[in-house]
Amino acid sequence: MSVSVRYPTYVAFLEGRLVSRGTLPVVARAAKLALEAGASRPIQVFDAESSEPWDLDLSGTLDDVEQRHRLDDIALPRPARSGPGRPKLGVVAREVTLLPRHWSWLNEQPGGASAALRRLVDEARSTYAERDAVRRAQERCYRFMSYTLGDAPGFEDAARALFAGDGPAFAVQISAWPADLREHLGRLAAPAFRRGPTTQ
Repeated sequence: MSVSVRYPTYVAFLEGRLVSRGTLPVVARAAKLALEAGASRPIQVFDAESSEPWDLDLSGTLDDVEQRHRLDDIALPRPARSGPGRPKLGVVAREVTLLPRHWSWLNEQPGGASAALRRLVDEARSTYAERDAVRRAQERCYRFMSYTLGDAPGFEDAARALFAGDGPAFAVQISAWPADLREHLGRLAAPAFRRGPTTQ
C-alpha cells in the first residue's frame, strides 16, 4: 500500500517580489539563482501555511544547495512509538494536570476520564472550528506582515482591521503595498474575514 506524502509549501520574497512558491527544493533553487543574479537584499523565506520564517543555507554551488535541500532529507512524521496508550487507535499518553474536582467529575463519566476528555476535545473542536480557523488566519497573517512589512505605511491600521475581521478596511490599508505581498496576504487572511467585522 503506497502512502501519499504531502510536503510543506514555502514562499520566497525579495524586496516585496515573489521569487518562488513550492516545495523546499524548488524554493531553495530559485533563491540561489536570485543570489547568483546579483540580489543585494536578503531573500525572505516562509512556510506558506504558518508564515514561520525559514532559514535556507545557500552557501556553495547550485548543486550544493540542491543536494542540501532534497525532499528525501526532509524529516517526515515518525510512527508513534510503542508504550503507554492504545497505539492501534493512535492514542498517546501525556500528562494532564487538573484540580481534584475535575478528576472527580471525569471519573464519573461513561468510559472513564480518558474517554470523557476525548469527547470534550472533539466537541470543542467541532463547536469552535470556525473561531479557531479565524484565529489561525489572523496569527499567520500578522506574523507574515510583521516580518515583511512591519515598517510599512498603514501597518497598524491594517493589523487592527485584520483582528476586527474587516476585510474592506484591510484591503484599503494594504493597497499601496507590493502586489506580490498583497496577494499572499490575501491568501493568508481570507478565513479571517468570512464572518465580517466584529463589534467592540
